[in-house]
Amino acid sequence: MSNSIERITPAGLPVPKAPFSYAVRAGGFIYVSGQAPIDLDRNEFALGTIEEETRLVFRNVERILAGCGATLQDVVKCNVYLREAERDFAAMNAVYVEFFGDVRPARTTVGTSFGAPGMKIEVDVVAYKPE
Repeated sequence: MSNSIERITPAGLPVPKAPFSYAVRAGGFIYVSGQAPIDLDRNEFALGTIEEETRLVFRNVERILAGCGATLQDVVKCNVYLREAERDFAAMNAVYVEFFGDVRPARTTVGTSFGAPGMKIEVDVVAYKPE
């Protein structure tokens, strides 16, 4: 296992507009930066219902993990940030189960505000996939 730190932009994804790496591998851990509802093919926000935004965010997380040789099955920690947690929690949770099924990582869900107007959700994850 390597002790190096690798900053990763998976093949086929645009260079982020903001100053961050899509993912950082440190040893066997992969830290995926907070993913907003951005259409990665166009590199633009794709705002919609909480269900639509949640699906897009988790598809983005899947793409980034795949570019690192991992899957959602490797996620050990998930942080979910909701603009309107009381209103959107149940709908987000239903979509969350579509992606994780019975493999349930540790999770924190908090209500917050975002700099991007209209954005409803952001998610970051930590996966464990030894090299």
